[in-house]
Amino acid sequence: MTAPKDDYLIRPDPLDPRLTERVTGVDQTGQAIETRVTVERALTIFLNSQEIVTAMTINDYPEYLALGYLLNQHMLLPDDVVTSVDFDQELAVVVVRTKRRTNYEKKLKQKVQTSGCAQGTVFGDLMEALENVTLPKAELRTSWLYGLTHKINTTPSLYLEAGAIHGCVLAHEDRPLVYMEDVGRHNAVDKIAGWMFKHGVAAHDKIFYTTGRLTSEMVIKTVRMGIPILVSRSGFTAWGVELARKANLTLVGRARGKRFVALAGEERIVFDQDLKFVEEESARHRRKAAVHDD
Repeated sequence: MTAPKDDYLIRPDPLDPRLTERVTGVDQTGQAIETRVTVERALTIFLNSQEIVTAMTINDYPEYLALGYLLNQHMLLPDDVVTSVDFDQELAVVVVRTKRRTNYEKKLKQKVQTSGCAQGTVFGDLMEALENVTLPKAELRTSWLYGLTHKINTTPSLYLEAGAIHGCVLAHEDRPLVYMEDVGRHNAVDKIAGWMFKHGVAAHDKIFYTTGRLTSEMVIKTVRMGIPILVSRSGFTAWGVELARKANLTLVGRARGKRFVALAGEERIVFDQDLKFVEEESARHRRKAAVHDD
């Protein structure tokens, strides 16, 4: 799948009326205000006849979320034949059906609560994704990194409109391709994984960007998708760094303006950008708070 040089295949639509609500309140001076807040909804995911999980989500791409969640939990396998993905908006249920018979009753009993917001979970064998993994060599040019982060930061988003949300972007070189947002960063990751699975998109030459922390969960999911480079504007956890080094994943954090820190897979980085020509991040696009909170 291809797109024009500066165009997304999927990008946020902050004006989608399904995703926010207007509410009234008061500010720090006691003045009445009206503002937009992000709407979260429950979505129950089934794999064949088995209920797997109920997730809180903005519910803009439920089919991609279901596919990606099952892939990243290793319940849906990369070579599985998916016969249908059915979403019932009234019941808030999405059912993924496969040719392969599935039963994950035992695995569902081995939940591990993760650091992801909105009740993110991974099941059972956390380290399975990292065993015998070989990520592609690839490269990350600093000119791509600066161009990419600038484009993402200046893209209209639900975050800038209402806050209380995370974003993830699938990119090729300096081109952002798919930009997903959700109340939990793991949901945004899963939606991108589901999109890649459905459209047969290769992972070996891609870069994954997130607005959230570089935790063990983010590392594991990126490795499971086969993407060799993970970038964030936020910081790291120790276990996230340890797992990235074990998997030889390039891990770049605190990427803001002309600054970044790489703590794993540094050998993929090509320093081809003269920093004199890189602008610092503007206050308008800092992701610390929604625009109306600045």
